[in-house]
Amino acid sequence: MNTRRDFLKKSGIVLGGALSTPLYSFNILKGAKKEQEILGHGDYQYKLNRDWAKISSVRNPLLNCHEMVMDSKGRLIMMGDHTDNNILIFDKSGKLLDYWGTAYPGGHGLTLSQEGEDDFLYLTDSGWYLDRRGKMIHHNGRVTKTTTDGQVIFDIGHPQTIGIYQPGDHFCPTEVAVGPNGDIYVADGYGKDFIIQYDQYGKYIRHWGGHDNKDNNYNLFNAHGVTIDNRDPNNPLLCCSSRNESTYKWYTLDGKFVKKLKLTNMYMCRSVFDDQNLYAGVCWSSPTNAGGYDWTKHTGFVTILEGDKVVSNPGGTAPKYEDNGELAPSFQLEHKPIFHGHDVCVDEDKNLYVCQWNANKTAPLMLERV
Repeated sequence: MNTRRDFLKKSGIVLGGALSTPLYSFNILKGAKKEQEILGHGDYQYKLNRDWAKISSVRNPLLNCHEMVMDSKGRLIMMGDHTDNNILIFDKSGKLLDYWGTAYPGGHGLTLSQEGEDDFLYLTDSGWYLDRRGKMIHHNGRVTKTTTDGQVIFDIGHPQTIGIYQPGDHFCPTEVAVGPNGDIYVADGYGKDFIIQYDQYGKYIRHWGGHDNKDNNYNLFNAHGVTIDNRDPNNPLLCCSSRNESTYKWYTLDGKFVKKLKLTNMYMCRSVFDDQNLYAGVCWSSPTNAGGYDWTKHTGFVTILEGDKVVSNPGGTAPKYEDNGELAPSFQLEHKPIFHGHDVCVDEDKNLYVCQWNANKTAPLMLERV
């Protein structure tokens, strides 16, 4: 039988009369299932852990959890947009090890770059942030290279300074990828939808994408994510999400189109590659017979591909292929175990850590592989 003491423990309220800092009950959501839940399909099924992250509502408040990477020490590093702590660093048990960063109100993208024995981070501020009055503000974003403890190495400035943007053009980067030779690829996913390539020192090389190409394969609509696809080590490619088209597009590292893949009814963020699999957070999907999605609604999940085939949708309906080989629409489960899939991090045991946008200030979820 549930007692008042059990309730207080679960709610993070400390008993005994002394004041202390409560643990966040980030993920206790109205209507959420309390029993341990299994999500996913086939060989990719997971136990959902809503209370994985052990952080304080006072010391470490959250707005949105955007992206997460694992460094060479096995630590899980998360990027968010609360300027009390843009960066949170966890161990795999969910214990908070460190936090830093106050300069990125639009904190969005996080990419790990391993250079020799050292790890570095590329942080993107998307140019959109929530001010203290609760109003969304549009400003120009930034890309910053840092150490894993927050020391700034350099910033990549507004592309107007190198002549490829005009005065008044917004630069709102959402993601960075780092090539095998150190080249930096910036996705201006909330701005002009260009992929901008720089060398390792931040010198401009080229750009492509945008909206006005004669060849539609080069058009990107919400170029939200960009990732190096090393599944063929002899032929690394750049995978770009054209989120408003529900499509991934692959290019050579010098910007030549190679192929594309449409994931029907999935408005997905960056691709995350592990072994031969592709994992992605699906930020939105259109509900059945809705005829479109509402970006303010909770309609997301996670998708997993073996090669180019979807094999599991944790938080969503089972993937189905039609007789002609086309992927049928997938939908969020009715009880909404995952609100928005903004990013996925995969550890060496193939557990998943899911960052969510617009999810009532919830911390990352853990999906434990079963």
